[in-house]
Amino acid sequence: MALNLLSPADINSISFLYTTKSNHTLPKFPGGFSLRRKDCGRVYGRRVQCSAQPPPPAWPGRAVAEPNSRTWDGPKPISVVGSTGSIGTQTLDIVAENPEKFRVVALAAGSNVTLLADQVRTFKPQLVAVRDESLIDELKEALTDVEEKPEIIPGEQGVIEVARHPDAVSVITGIVGCAGLKPTVAAIEAGKDIALANKETLIAGGPFVLPLAHKHNVKILPADSEHSAIFQCIQGLPEGALRRIILTASGGAFRDWPVNKLKDVKVADALKHPNWNMGKKITVDSATLFNKGLEVIEAHYLFGAEYDDIEIVIHPQSIIHSMVETKDSSVLAQLGWPDMRLPILYTMSWPDRIYCSEITWPRLDLCKLGSLTFKTPDNVKYPSMDLAYAAGRAGGTMTGVLSAANERAVEMFIDEKISYLDIFKVVELTCDKHRVELVDTPNLEEIVHYDLWAREYASSLVHTSGRSPVPA
Repeated sequence: MALNLLSPADINSISFLYTTKSNHTLPKFPGGFSLRRKDCGRVYGRRVQCSAQPPPPAWPGRAVAEPNSRTWDGPKPISVVGSTGSIGTQTLDIVAENPEKFRVVALAAGSNVTLLADQVRTFKPQLVAVRDESLIDELKEALTDVEEKPEIIPGEQGVIEVARHPDAVSVITGIVGCAGLKPTVAAIEAGKDIALANKETLIAGGPFVLPLAHKHNVKILPADSEHSAIFQCIQGLPEGALRRIILTASGGAFRDWPVNKLKDVKVADALKHPNWNMGKKITVDSATLFNKGLEVIEAHYLFGAEYDDIEIVIHPQSIIHSMVETKDSSVLAQLGWPDMRLPILYTMSWPDRIYCSEITWPRLDLCKLGSLTFKTPDNVKYPSMDLAYAAGRAGGTMTGVLSAANERAVEMFIDEKISYLDIFKVVELTCDKHRVELVDTPNLEEIVHYDLWAREYASSLVHTSGRSPVPA
């Protein structure tokens, strides 16, 4: 039985979702969700600090390569954390095509021993890790025919050692979820530049990770297409030139659906992305637009833009990957076919550009494409946007809770335990519950703790006929 979600009109009036710039009293949500914006004062007797000193952004609205950047002999040495996943395999495709530019010194995988063994044969890393310790014997058996066997370290410690391998200059972080946080922190502490494909690193860990990166003079280079587009557009901008960030979104499976049909959505409907085939989680996030809301938070941490200066635009063709507006009103955009290899490649080669074959990297033909269109996203259809902006303004651990609650809600939806619209309700209630324990400047342990707490709390929400969800 589905949760008894409020109507779209009620959803749009949630005070936590209130995103205008004014400071008047926020309206009370009839379901009880009234998380206020992060103003100075006290919430339930607990001091909540203003974000007067937010963590320093990875790139403060501009990207300039340091004149005395690091150099190395021969191909650039890299480590890949999450080598058997989508990001990892695409990264290794790039290495295979450019052996004179890159070489792999360490690989870490989760449980796909067969693919990992194939990668070891091809790229000959010095160190290999498999997170599932029970698979170590299977991995060793799969590598019996390999002459130059790598060192193998099992479990999370092995993944950490791959991330901070002494020979690596850059680390590609492709592990999904908070499991990628500790390896990323280890890499930063070891002075490795980060090719960032793990959203939780900044969405959940931004308040802790960004000061750490600045302390160790480490570059965090965005590997997802939207933030890579922004990063490419701010190359060489003078200080203070960035005025606005414009994130483009495909709109997902329901961009052409009327709002009143969303109550009837089935899992199969949400998994029909109009542009491409992806995994179930990201396809549902594209349908709800939670993916874009999370990208707003990530853009804030990466580029230092205020939330009022980050905008979402529906762009059905997915050719413009994002845009920036400068102070003189010029708009700069990065265009290309939807291909994750391009942003991954740029994180690996920056500040250089690498020539790519037209056979494996088709060039964009605008005349063949025809037209590019845009429209404003509907906040009633996509309440996730307002949830994300409000969580971002709350700051601290709230953004990680938002992300973890959404991940669990999507799992429950895919398992047909809740309805499509209940995804928003589960996230809303979890964020509301967390407001009394929000930590403004969390350490790593607190970040991981509240990630786990959010998943457990979201799972505990039971659905009863005729009532809003309540804790089990």
